[in-house]
Amino acid sequence: MAGGEGEGTSLEFTPTWVVAAVCTVIVGISLAVERLLHYTGKKLKKAGQKPLFEALQKIKEELMLLGFISLLLTVFQSRIVKICVKESITEHLLPCSLHDKEEALNPKPEGTSHVRHLLAEEAVAVGYCAAKGKVPLLSLEALHHLHIFIFVLAVVHVTFSVLTVVFGGAKIRQWKHWEESITKDNFDHSQVFIKSSKFTNVKEHDFIRNRFVGIGKGSAIRGWIHSFCKQFYGSVTKTDYVALRLGFITTHCKANPKFNFHKYMIRALEDDFKKVVGISWYLWVFVVIFLLLNVNGWHTYFWIAFVPFILLLAVGTKLEHIIIQLAHEVAEKHIAIEGDLVVQPSDDHFWFHRPKIVLFLIHFILFQNAFEIAFFFWIWVQYGFDSCIMGQVRYIIPRLIIGVFIQVLCSYSTLPLYALVTQMGTNFKKAIFEDHIQAKVVGWALNVKKKMANNGGTNGSSHDGSTATTSATTAAATSAFKTIQLGKINQSQQS
Repeated sequence: MAGGEGEGTSLEFTPTWVVAAVCTVIVGISLAVERLLHYTGKKLKKAGQKPLFEALQKIKEELMLLGFISLLLTVFQSRIVKICVKESITEHLLPCSLHDKEEALNPKPEGTSHVRHLLAEEAVAVGYCAAKGKVPLLSLEALHHLHIFIFVLAVVHVTFSVLTVVFGGAKIRQWKHWEESITKDNFDHSQVFIKSSKFTNVKEHDFIRNRFVGIGKGSAIRGWIHSFCKQFYGSVTKTDYVALRLGFITTHCKANPKFNFHKYMIRALEDDFKKVVGISWYLWVFVVIFLLLNVNGWHTYFWIAFVPFILLLAVGTKLEHIIIQLAHEVAEKHIAIEGDLVVQPSDDHFWFHRPKIVLFLIHFILFQNAFEIAFFFWIWVQYGFDSCIMGQVRYIIPRLIIGVFIQVLCSYSTLPLYALVTQMGTNFKKAIFEDHIQAKVVGWALNVKKKMANNGGTNGSSHDGSTATTSATTAAATSAFKTIQLGKINQSQQS
């Protein structure tokens, strides 16, 4: 942008050594980050961490999106600042009051950082729009600040998501000794699913005793209260893990009692992680709505902090209550059972019979919390702690406490609960297969689909033969799929 609007010397009058030096630093940093991401991707791929590798690719996509947004803001900034409007239009829905603006335009001698920013913005208006008796729709400095905020938001969201999954994953990995203990206790795996002559008293079983809250009108209320409180301490116990693990194996891979449920659960969580680190379009819509509602006196940034807080408590309570429902189903149907106690996974226990809703809510919670923290630090660094847009201290402190609480609770309680309880749906996730097995299954499915499409275009004389061939191919693929599920998993899980 040319000089003349209070923006300093243009590039054509800047020393070449300054331009070259700044360009070298920027390009050097960019290349270093790109090489770091590339090296990390190679390491993850070499280690067979495909879900984490895909999550890294998702982060690269977000960085590319940020780069595109940055390019648009840079290219069109000269046009945006020349969109002129009447000054009266810009006096509504302000983050700070008009009184604060008047004080900024008539600053005290010592001044503040916020005053200097506002004076710089006012200087921009003296130019193209001032000649028309109007003001810019958005000043160059305000556009620059918005640019920085979008970048900070994306970085904070990715960082918080990674920290949540890292700490949550560390908690889940502590359950590995439970898996090893179960494997050691049931050393004769061929007998795990054979009915024994031993009967189990359902009410005396540890899982039922810890989760069963009685029968009657008050049991539902007691169940929800117990679920709400349980998420804050010992959200998952060994008896919970053992019961849910056995229910999953009995339902989905009964012929493979050696199935490593813990390893599968970790892979499923890593597979979901790539969805959490991204910023979907509906999250950007939420950002726009928040920026619209950030009006002076409304304290929107304070009240909106309770949204992820309430959602997180609701998700944790629901996940705990699903475990109670599984226990109740067994306790209400049986007094004693032959063999081990087995729960029955079902989508009916989840909201709208869709376990994926839980992941969507966790994604929104993490993003909203990151948005709150990013907005706070952006205001602090950009305008100062005493800025009118920052708000009063009595609104700031609770907001920060809520943000920290959400991060800790989601990492150490809600995410581990999600990793375990969402396996109690009607269907298993594709992470049940190792990567090379997934590739084979997908390849067979594509071949069957291709052959069916080709056979559909044949003439009537060969219709019967084509149908027979297609049926045979489909049957073969189905048989191979079952063989993998019931046989090859047994080999791939032995590590």
